[in-house]
Amino acid sequence: MSRVTDLKDFCSKTIDAIKPTVVLASGDLTDAKTADNMGSRQYVEEWQSYKSILEESKVQQKTLWLDVRGNHDNFNVPGLYSSENFYRNFSVQGQKHLRSYMVQVKQSSETYSFVAVDACLDPGPKRPFNFVGVIGLKEYEQLHEFERRTRMESNYSIWFGHYPTSCILSPSPGLRPLIGKSGYVYLCGHLHQLGGIVPNMYTLQQSGNLELELGDWKDNRVYRLLAFDHGLFSFIDIPHNEWPVVLPTNPKHALFMIPGKESTASMLNSSHIRVLAFSTAPITHVKVRINNGEWGACQNIKDALYILKWNATRYKKGIHHLTVEVEDELGRVKSLTQPFSLDGTRMSFSILPRIALMVNASMVFQCMFGVMLIVCIVPLCITRFLHKLVRNKKIRRPRLRILFFQNWLRKIWILSTVDRIFFPLTLYVLYLTIGPWSIGEVIENHTGIIFAWGTIINGSYLPGSMTYAYGFIQLFTYQFPLTLFLAHTVDKRFQTLYVFDNCSMLGYLYRHSPFILIVAIQMAYAYFFWLAYGTLAFVLGPLRTWSIALGIFLWFQAVSLQENSFREANLVWISKSAGVRCSLAKVEDEMTAT
Repeated sequence: MSRVTDLKDFCSKTIDAIKPTVVLASGDLTDAKTADNMGSRQYVEEWQSYKSILEESKVQQKTLWLDVRGNHDNFNVPGLYSSENFYRNFSVQGQKHLRSYMVQVKQSSETYSFVAVDACLDPGPKRPFNFVGVIGLKEYEQLHEFERRTRMESNYSIWFGHYPTSCILSPSPGLRPLIGKSGYVYLCGHLHQLGGIVPNMYTLQQSGNLELELGDWKDNRVYRLLAFDHGLFSFIDIPHNEWPVVLPTNPKHALFMIPGKESTASMLNSSHIRVLAFSTAPITHVKVRINNGEWGACQNIKDALYILKWNATRYKKGIHHLTVEVEDELGRVKSLTQPFSLDGTRMSFSILPRIALMVNASMVFQCMFGVMLIVCIVPLCITRFLHKLVRNKKIRRPRLRILFFQNWLRKIWILSTVDRIFFPLTLYVLYLTIGPWSIGEVIENHTGIIFAWGTIINGSYLPGSMTYAYGFIQLFTYQFPLTLFLAHTVDKRFQTLYVFDNCSMLGYLYRHSPFILIVAIQMAYAYFFWLAYGTLAFVLGPLRTWSIALGIFLWFQAVSLQENSFREANLVWISKSAGVRCSLAKVEDEMTAT
């Protein structure tokens, strides 16, 4: 419950200290997960808590609160008008806007447009198959109209939503070009800093706008302060309850300059450095320096604005560094250093944030799934084809110089000649591309059918995206290791068919421990799937449950193969071991005759 207490604190102390004109809540307003963190559903108590915090703090009397749904707010929601869609009743904007909306705010002579992008699936399935959002044609047309209005009616536009653009499917030409026409920035969440791996997930999209992901409130307790200063957009991410808060707005951070929308001329022609400083206690001093120069004390002009006269022309070439130090009456000190450039010198974003925010996640998942399909099927098919060519004496059997690769070529080759294993193994992989993976309660009390290419539920089709990632995991952690183990087992059976095996039970278990591990992992996945989607999905689950039965069946086939199963392999892979088998067989026949 600490996050609830901290949200109360934010809505009272933080809002009172900063006095923002607008607050953007970019989704995942609730957690909506079961106690085991596997299942998901909407809990009215979480929504009541969210609403009561906003009401008790009277935050709507202090600022304009703009909230939008996240995928957690849409877990297990049959439809927009469903009684399970608590966003309609307990959020601030949900009572006026079911999905995307636009709000315009006038400040002095400037007009700011805030466009909320709701890419939640409709209907909203349980986790994990709503990781990627979808914007339908009707929704896209509405966003297109919002974009037109922002250009016509406002000076600046800020877009925000829960899903990053990398995790949104939308009609051509896509969401990014739409935002980039006039939008300065797209603010999002959802990726949760990739578990802390990428804490500063920022990039400049090719469409010409910044995209900034913010860590979640649940685990990271972080919020973002945004400001426009003479056409320059600045921001800083702040851990909750960390004071003082400081945001330099002129000169702005060089990394976040937006070419085509912002000009360095306003900084070069400015007469003062400008800094915003906030605290729950009165600010005692704000001082700045550039590079390693002398400190200068800033003057408080109005509210949180502090300025210091400067000569910008002294810094008109290259990258320079502005350092700001703020102290309040409680002795708390905040120091911040940021680079700036007055000649347009560019800085580069880190590679991981660029990958996370600029790729097409759906396409990446499809490619991953496709690659694993190829890895699981093509080697078997190629060796089977080569076997026919060698058997018909059209080519000679390939011989690889490196023993490791030669051994695995033999293993895969021999496996491909055993029909009773080859066909179930390959046909199952092909089945995963077209057939149902599971039939079950994708939404509570609503049966759906899950395919690789999408989910059919409530008469609606939800395009496949996360399903491909799920399929990749299945192939990578189960199908591919199973194929390798079966190839190894069949090869061992081929070499030792008539050799007496006096292996102990413990030794036998050790020999087959990889298979036990593979099946155990798959059983764990099947259990998690049962927790997420229920008993029906577990029983009618070719992806998770039936694959275990298939694996055990193929393993039993592999360890009990007889000589007639290796007739094809013997035609190509005649070796000393084969000669030993023939000799042993002959001796055995003679002993039987006597």
